[in-house]
Amino acid sequence: MNGPNLLARWEKLGSSRLGRTMFSRALGLAVPYTGSIKPRVLDLAPGRARVEMRDRRAVRNHLGSIHAIALVNLGEVASGLALIASLPLTKRGIVRGLSVEYQKKARGTLTATCECEPPQGDGSVDMEVVARITDAEGDVVSVVRVQWRIGPTKAAQPSEQPA
Repeated sequence: MNGPNLLARWEKLGSSRLGRTMFSRALGLAVPYTGSIKPRVLDLAPGRARVEMRDRRAVRNHLGSIHAIALVNLGEVASGLALIASLPLTKRGIVRGLSVEYQKKARGTLTATCECEPPQGDGSVDMEVVARITDAEGDVVSVVRVQWRIGPTKAAQPSEQPA
């Protein structure tokens, strides 16, 4: 999905609790692995996203806290929403790398917050987008850094004409 379409759907649905639930479920259907953590989008604007994940058995590890990869998934979806919402129709992003710092055991409802600047220029560019995940007390439990490659969509690339 491209940025303008993503934002148009959010603007249509994001102003009510039911609309946010519908948007979040549609996100989970569009991106099945992301849907496995049942993210709830709380806020979305160009370069900004806030996404919540409830603590439930399906995202826990054997130690009774939220699994490391569920945290990475939450951070990646927040970074992706913030970034993609800032891209024009002619650009798309793909994840090139991820890193995470775990700072505290993650328990309870968590919120990933991401703010980023839209990429500049016409060609392909690599950029890092950071999402911070906090618990209900506001403590940072992890920081997810996502390396994105931003480039033209297939439709924006010049087509090759036979000579």
